[in-house]
Amino acid sequence: MPENTDGEPGDAAGGSPAGPEQSARSAGSTPPPGEPAAAAGPPAVPAQAAVPVQAVGPHAGVAVSGPPPGWDPKAWQSYQVRRQRAESGAWSIVPLAWAEAARPAPAGPVPTAVLLAAAVAGLASGLLLGDGLGLGLLLAVVPAAVGAYLASRAASRRVRPWSVVWAVGCAALLAVPALRDAGWPSTLALLAAVLLGALALHGSRTWPGVLLSPFGFVDSTVLGIHWAWSGLRSRGSGVDRARWLPVVKAAAVALVLLVLFGTLFASADAAFADLLDRLTPEISLGDGPVRLVLFLLGAVLALAAARAAAAPSRWDRIRIAPGRARSRVEWALPLIVLDLLFAGFNAVQLAVLFGGYDKVLQSTGLSHAEYARQGFWQLLWATLLTLAVIAIALRWAPRSGAGDRRFVRVVLGTLCVLTLVVVASALRRMDLYVDAYGLTRLRVSVAAMELWLGLVIVLIMAAGVFGARWLPRAFAVGAAAAVLAFGLLSPDGMVAEKNAARFEQTGKLDLAYFQSLSADAVPALDRLPEPRRSCALRGINNDLSSRGQVPWYAMSLGEYRARRILRERPVTASYEVCRTLGTFHSRIE
Repeated sequence: MPENTDGEPGDAAGGSPAGPEQSARSAGSTPPPGEPAAAAGPPAVPAQAAVPVQAVGPHAGVAVSGPPPGWDPKAWQSYQVRRQRAESGAWSIVPLAWAEAARPAPAGPVPTAVLLAAAVAGLASGLLLGDGLGLGLLLAVVPAAVGAYLASRAASRRVRPWSVVWAVGCAALLAVPALRDAGWPSTLALLAAVLLGALALHGSRTWPGVLLSPFGFVDSTVLGIHWAWSGLRSRGSGVDRARWLPVVKAAAVALVLLVLFGTLFASADAAFADLLDRLTPEISLGDGPVRLVLFLLGAVLALAAARAAAAPSRWDRIRIAPGRARSRVEWALPLIVLDLLFAGFNAVQLAVLFGGYDKVLQSTGLSHAEYARQGFWQLLWATLLTLAVIAIALRWAPRSGAGDRRFVRVVLGTLCVLTLVVVASALRRMDLYVDAYGLTRLRVSVAAMELWLGLVIVLIMAAGVFGARWLPRAFAVGAAAAVLAFGLLSPDGMVAEKNAARFEQTGKLDLAYFQSLSADAVPALDRLPEPRRSCALRGINNDLSSRGQVPWYAMSLGEYRARRILRERPVTASYEVCRTLGTFHSRIE
């Protein structure tokens, strides 16, 4: 399987030596528009020694001119020092630290529209997120996305197709909290949305870029605050004040008129007052500190996204050197032994699957469910360890020619195929386990993880055939798609649906377990016969009642459906009736 040699045009880590101007740029600086190109660099060096470079030596004797408009003075001084050292030949070829290599370039002046977008994002966060997530999260992110787009346009950055793909995927993941009431798929969706948002801003396409891009938000947050503060200070002149003061006054007058007449109309008509109560956030003095924190958080994150869009961190410049190539015997012997072990295990699994299952159970004394439970977790860990073995093997694989590459593909391809059989065996065991004991949140989660690991193995096999250049981005797409599908399929609804069907077949039902499910499970549990229906819905009904009236922007679709069902068909059975059913003894193990 070939290594991922995806590079960035113009990087100094390629096969040709880097000139001094490239040295300054690889250190995170970019010359201002209209600046003449730097002088020619020192004599060429051997290709094997050509790595990202940085200037060395004291600062003394380097004359630094004043920064042009829009440049931070310290960033301009650092850029000039590196550039003049490169032109004078006072440089040496030494490896750059990863933080230095990925450092973003200085950004130009912050556009006024970006500042306004950050303010709107802060207001939306403070007003809409104080009562929960739901649709309000997506509405609060929209101004931040607009600000990031405007910042990239102001910096003359071209919008690439993959950035659009990442942005669309991020928006889809942020819609999961608006659809599902359960917190655990929403949390996974938010984490995946951070990954795709970082990829959309930084444009990464290598393994370091895909894995480290989310950490760029930390650096962008600090830089974004400084960027916005510098922009606000530069707008403090009398000319800017004369330009924006009428706008501020007009907005204040409009707000006063809106509040005054809105209050009068609300007091004059009860229907209009009820409409305003449902549409507008309810703010109290007790919520003030929380909403202030949400406002600051939303504004800061919007500025961080805009700063990253204007001048992103260059994580793709980080190069991971391959390990020392091993001989075929030294490299392949452990892997061939592992392949034989996998083949023997899979042969036993296939024999059990095609007729030897009862014999194995008789010899071991285990039941169907015990046999399934005993092996699933071991097989899950075996899959994870196999992926680690493949990653390590690729690092030290022999690569002297086409024959070595074919040899690596055969050995690792065989291991991947055998691992897919292990994945299928683990999923079959989980299916038997669920048939015996029912479906739970944990079981649906680990089964989904096993399926995703199988997808990763398939991607690795495809990379061995078609090349590994696209594998990092395919990994990110697969992870995001799996998380999105997990949220859209409603795992709590799946758990309730599976156990309701199990009750119809076996008469077994664990009513106590349903008390911990979210409102997403209500449609499936609503089909149970009374009084079991009311007993299964008691916990969810009490949880929704304790929340009180939830505004439209903080209510998910799953919660809305559950409230409508419980309003039309309320819970009627008492706790004493539920205890007398005796079904609490059929617990999900």
